[in-house]
Amino acid sequence: MNRLTAFCLAFVLSSAALTARAGCLNDVRTAGILTAGNGLMGTRPFVWQNEDGSYGGFEADMLKEVGKRIGVPKTDYVVTEWSTLIPGLKAKRWDIIFSSMSATQERVQTANVRFSRPYFLLYDEIIVRSDSPIRSPADLKDRKVGTTLGTNDSVNAHRLAREGQIGEVLDFNSFGEPFVALQNGQVDAVLLDQGTLLGQREKMKNLRVVGQPIYYNPKPEWAEAESKASYRFGTSAVAVRAECTDLLTAINGALQSMDQDGTRQKILAKYGAWSSEQAVLTK
Repeated sequence: MNRLTAFCLAFVLSSAALTARAGCLNDVRTAGILTAGNGLMGTRPFVWQNEDGSYGGFEADMLKEVGKRIGVPKTDYVVTEWSTLIPGLKAKRWDIIFSSMSATQERVQTANVRFSRPYFLLYDEIIVRSDSPIRSPADLKDRKVGTTLGTNDSVNAHRLAREGQIGEVLDFNSFGEPFVALQNGQVDAVLLDQGTLLGQREKMKNLRVVGQPIYYNPKPEWAEAESKASYRFGTSAVAVRAECTDLLTAINGALQSMDQDGTRQKILAKYGAWSSEQAVLTK
């Protein structure tokens, strides 16, 4: 009986070890496709779908390049609402999140996801119409400012409102709605990231920026944890499930090699998204 018990225990431990080592990379390679959840499809210059079904945008180009470098011949998106990105990842509806999601310790510790090395730095701009009387950030007092619900942009906007620098914050459900509200006079300004601004300028020529970039700040309760993180706060990264350590390692290797050979810079420059700020994304 003791031998049988010992054998069973060894079998269980051995199986557990094999499962722990199995990870997710082999499953992705076997499937031949890397699927990415995306909550901002159609937002230029990040990612959009062309009439022929192909994807454009710097994130689309990066996803394809990452897939190639980790040995997966095909990549594709699963479009969803922003709020379902992490739940869908954990439910295995997609392999990764590649949707300009900021790496945060709150997401790491409370949602139990892991982030790759960063590939893009986001920061906010104050955006107004060209005919707006607003000339400086100080003019936003008693003004309405639009932003997007559940984003670091919203956190920035509400912080400025608490400090008395903004009159009122209106949170919208998508990244395009604040700009529509700006054109309709529902808000006086928009506070969103520079990448979203690049995309909106393609169809709205009457936009201008007021003041200097506003960098993201962590929530006060997460400030200490963020100070210990290796990435600059506000950088976008690929999210994976916590158990997918081998997939994360492969993606990190792909992104690192894209930095080393200049591919990341070339892709960002192609879409007008490269700047000196993008050169160093870690502390």
